[in-house]
Amino acid sequence: MHNDIPCVLMRGGTSRGPVFRADWLPADPARRDRLLLAAMGSPHALQVDGLGGGHPLTSKVAIVSRSARAGCDVDYLFAQVATDRAVVDTRPNCGNMLAAVAPFAVEEGLVEAAGDRTRVHIFNLNTATVVQALIHTPGGVVTYEGHARIDGVAGTGAPILLEFADTWGGMTGALFPSGSRLEMIDGVPVTCIDAAMPLMIVAAESLGLRGDEAPALLDADLPLLARLEALRRKAGQRMGMGDVGDSVVPKPALISAARERGAVVSRYFTPTRCHQAHAVTGAIGLAAAMFTPGTLVARYADAGGGPGGGCAAILHPAGRIEIEVRAERIGSDVRVRGASLLRTARRIMKGYLSVPTDACF
Repeated sequence: MHNDIPCVLMRGGTSRGPVFRADWLPADPARRDRLLLAAMGSPHALQVDGLGGGHPLTSKVAIVSRSARAGCDVDYLFAQVATDRAVVDTRPNCGNMLAAVAPFAVEEGLVEAAGDRTRVHIFNLNTATVVQALIHTPGGVVTYEGHARIDGVAGTGAPILLEFADTWGGMTGALFPSGSRLEMIDGVPVTCIDAAMPLMIVAAESLGLRGDEAPALLDADLPLLARLEALRRKAGQRMGMGDVGDSVVPKPALISAARERGAVVSRYFTPTRCHQAHAVTGAIGLAAAMFTPGTLVARYADAGGGPGGGCAAILHPAGRIEIEVRAERIGSDVRVRGASLLRTARRIMKGYLSVPTDACF
């Protein structure tokens, strides 16, 4: 026997996955997670029995509901569904799938369009933070067509502006949860930061790399992956996150110098595989670190901004992400206050998803 549940398959930024209204799914988290595993076809390397694409970037789920919080329109819960294990992780956030939330909310009647452009205040349940999304709704209707282009996605689309203002320390309680902007783990200098996503930043040269290697080459380097995982687990302990062996956070990011001012080259890990492009939340962490004196990123990139911030470019395997950073000088220090960037999204399919009855109950 099978149950049919409503489902909208969407691309958000450089990621893809089903988007559900919360009331389409079981309220009990354990039952919900069983359903999501069945929906994505996990655990299986290719996820051939579900909607997953056999890669962490295409094994993501967004769950959206009308928010009861003051000043917020919708609540957004992100779930990373493992491809190789029966694990659904709701601890991280995903800024790419976040780009799909506002269009979905308007199209599903959770938010009313406000003229030609609609601003949606999104409360992220994973990190207890608020993000604003500005989307195009000409004539009160969501449009996905436009001339905005993001690296890592073919073609163009309507621009979606994401504004992050209170994401600093959302999961750990502090922007630098270990208490240091630069520290040593097993003889390797790292910066541990929690800005939109807990992140462990490592200089590529510290691990004998150039930093611009192709993702496939890095994925094939098993000793490197083992070393990164060992560092990541110790970073998680120092960040107050406990044993992170069964979690995808903190995420590792390798950095190296770029040939332009205000930029850094990055290879971002999911954490078991190298991202084909770059996570939005990880890019925000790197940008925040770039404008903060004393961090590893600040050593590798001359941000070139004034006391009020500036533009940071994160160069990744598919191109670049540009982030506008708002900062404030306090004495001799600089504090990051916000960040914004452009994404696109697209509705791919709307219909009903069939899942085995025993996956729902």
